[in-house]
Amino acid sequence: MNPPARWVVVTGVAVLSLIAVAGFAIAIWAAWLFHDMPDASDLADYHPPTATRAYAWDGTLIGEFSRERRIFVPYDAIPPKLAQAFLAAEDHNFFQHGGVDYGGIVRAGAKDIVNIAQGRRLESGSTITQQVAKNILLTNDATLGRKLKEALIARQLEKTLSKERILELYLNEIWLGYRSYGVGAAAYNYFGKSISDLDIAECAYLASLPKGPDNYHPIRRKAQAIGRRNFVIDQMAELGWITRPQADAAKAEDLKVQPEPTRAKYRDADYFVEEVRRRGLATLGDRINEGGYYMRTTLDARLQSAARTALMDGLEKYDRRHGWRGPWGHVTTLTGWEDVAKKSARPAERRTWRAAVVTGVGGGVAQVRTVEGQVGSLAGEDVAWARAGKGIGTGDLVWVDAVAAGPGFRLKQIPIVNGALVAMEPNSGRVLAMVGGYSFSLSSFNRSTQALRQPGSAIKPVVYAAALESGYTPASVVLDAPISLAGANGAIWSPENYKHEYLGPLQLRKGLELSRNTMTVRLAQGVGMNRISALAERMGVTDHMDKVLAMALGAGETTVFKLTGVYAAFVNGGRKVDPHLIEMVQDREGKTIFRADGRDCPRCNAGFNGDESPRIPDAGAQVMDPITAYQITSMLQGVVQRGTGTQALVLGRPVGGKTGTTNDYRSAWFMGFSPKLVVGTFVGFDDNRSLGEGETGAQAALPIFVEFMQEALKGYAPDDFPTPKNAKFAMVRGIREAFRPGTEPKVAIAPEGTNAIGPIPYNQLPLQGLPGQPPPAVPPSKAKKPSDDITGLY
Repeated sequence: MNPPARWVVVTGVAVLSLIAVAGFAIAIWAAWLFHDMPDASDLADYHPPTATRAYAWDGTLIGEFSRERRIFVPYDAIPPKLAQAFLAAEDHNFFQHGGVDYGGIVRAGAKDIVNIAQGRRLESGSTITQQVAKNILLTNDATLGRKLKEALIARQLEKTLSKERILELYLNEIWLGYRSYGVGAAAYNYFGKSISDLDIAECAYLASLPKGPDNYHPIRRKAQAIGRRNFVIDQMAELGWITRPQADAAKAEDLKVQPEPTRAKYRDADYFVEEVRRRGLATLGDRINEGGYYMRTTLDARLQSAARTALMDGLEKYDRRHGWRGPWGHVTTLTGWEDVAKKSARPAERRTWRAAVVTGVGGGVAQVRTVEGQVGSLAGEDVAWARAGKGIGTGDLVWVDAVAAGPGFRLKQIPIVNGALVAMEPNSGRVLAMVGGYSFSLSSFNRSTQALRQPGSAIKPVVYAAALESGYTPASVVLDAPISLAGANGAIWSPENYKHEYLGPLQLRKGLELSRNTMTVRLAQGVGMNRISALAERMGVTDHMDKVLAMALGAGETTVFKLTGVYAAFVNGGRKVDPHLIEMVQDREGKTIFRADGRDCPRCNAGFNGDESPRIPDAGAQVMDPITAYQITSMLQGVVQRGTGTQALVLGRPVGGKTGTTNDYRSAWFMGFSPKLVVGTFVGFDDNRSLGEGETGAQAALPIFVEFMQEALKGYAPDDFPTPKNAKFAMVRGIREAFRPGTEPKVAIAPEGTNAIGPIPYNQLPLQGLPGQPPPAVPPSKAKKPSDDITGLY
């Protein structure tokens, strides 16, 4: 073979070898590239992570729980104009191509030559189908390998899914900024609307966002946003999806959005919603953040708003009683003070409060200017209040609120005291309202469920219920007098009454109405702490109560939430209901996966066949005799009528309740109720310091209850408390008392001190309701009051 021929052969062999090597390398690269390529058929049953939405009892949206803010919208519910806007912006040939738009790839490829040379990101040229493949099954890497995978998967998707399903996935999956995934969430976050209410301009703006939400931010880059929106509108007109006059009208619209994304229009239930989230997480696990559940809660929006207002008002009134603490800030010059003021944190719930600077003080007048530029003077009484406290001067930064009628401002102060309010339906345990503090925006700690505090005398109804369950009656008499008992480590325990007053032998009713401490301790001796602790645990005061007499005066700890549930048993006939916030949960298909009411009703779903209607058992376990529950309810009505809760008489309704104040006025309680509503209120500092002399439950907590009930009871008929069927009644001291059959007096007991025969000597009345004597007391002369004594309970 001649040399040229040999060269040709060698060259041919070399080329073939190179081709083989290259082919082998490409095969290895392709095998590596596609070995883990997702299967497009996986999307047949794919559901994007969707927010769980929580609703009040009346259907008001109150909150959402999710990692990605998404509201899934099925294809049939997507307005045509919205879909057309996205098609005009992203892929107008969507319904014609098979997943890959080769013309679009050529156009993008030509631009990418320049982009590569200039080090820029590659153009996508991707169809909507390719974007679905990338967003759900692949990564965002701008590489050739990813683009090849994207194209192959897009072709598979077109063979597996319908065009409508692909577009549905795209419109629900895509990131659109403003904390929004998908068009449902974007419509709500940007415009506060459902997608069905969007106009053409709003549809076009949402369709402009896939290219980069930050590039077309509606506030920071409004001009660019309007420009991109108008381009999309023009595209829709050129494609014949809207008319030119419609396009011109849409382009003439301003771009107006909400200042920030909001999860719900209703804003008074932050503590409630957060507690729902925690309990939902405990019940459903992490699925709550992606399952797209429908969650119906027990919240009554009207009562919730009333509860928030009442608690905030009550805490502000307490705070005002204790004086002006001074401004929250101070500036030495009135130039640029607004920058300092804007960094301050006001209670988000006080939407009308404004940061202001004092511009001048003199002659009993203080002039202020708000951060918005409004000027005026503070009310004279507020200036006097401030001067009586820490004083007020030029340059002070303060909170003000406009006077309701006329010019001027009221001086405001954020309380440092806190509190809680829980309102519950007693027969079911539905929590109708919950406020866990003065302001959720300032502190998310929920004092209604998370703060363990001593309940003071608010625990006494449980002690008296244990006595009635043990054979005592409302007419039983126990001595209210000083008492000293041997305590731990040889110390002497000497509980005392509020104001150190003692009334001698008293009937049980009177002792509870007037909240007598020493009488309650003697009663607890007679009943035994074993019985009292067992009842308290059954009723849900606490999981474990120490069997010591101090517990009878509220030395243990509980929460407002738990104690409200305890009081529900007095109103509902002695049943322990399960206090709950979540009534029902359904999955995205409408299947109920959780229901709070676990009672069985086998015939409820059967058609009517002429038989009597199904009888559903009452909710909750019976923890005390219905007569006992009614006796306590009646006694607690007496607390309002004649005892420590007479402020509630202003309600003009059948209501009952019990005050509670702990040692050194550290916590103030009022637990109150009507036949259809049980309410717990608490006031106290987070660090458990004293509220101050005289800040009892009647002074600090009861007014909050009254303000709340004045609004809440507008929705309820003025019914009286139902009586047990087998109760016997007799007049005792002019009061109609309930008794168990066989324990009622055979003749009426006349008003205290007299009857038809003459005066009733106290020494002829039993000092306790059961046979036997209480344990011997230490003589008062030998008593020493320990420093940690529980005293002054009221």
